[in-house]
Amino acid sequence: MLTEQNSIALLQKVEIENLFQQLIQQLNKDFQLSNLDKTFDLSVTPIQLKEKLSEILLDLITNHYDDYLNFLYRVDVSENELAIIKAENLEATIDQITFLILKREYQKVWFKNKL
Repeated sequence: MLTEQNSIALLQKVEIENLFQQLIQQLNKDFQLSNLDKTFDLSVTPIQLKEKLSEILLDLITNHYDDYLNFLYRVDVSENELAIIKAENLEATIDQITFLILKREYQKVWFKNKL
């Protein structure tokens, strides 16, 4: 199902499987359920999605940490995967967290499509 290790490769796989719009919808749904006023347009490109999600995460981590934790809980990002993140700076950490979020959202839409 999933062998990609970075956000761009993951999003390219999602596009090939025709699940990209569903992934965006799932992200939007999880933002809404987390009471965060963030949405992505369905016409966004994979690179734009990754960059915008990273920007949102940076803002949440630095200015709204409780909202950030609530969002991670809503998305259901693995605590074990978060715990093993080893990065030298905040930007690298956010890149890894972005990947974990996108990976989890992909898993959700992939499973929904397979049922």
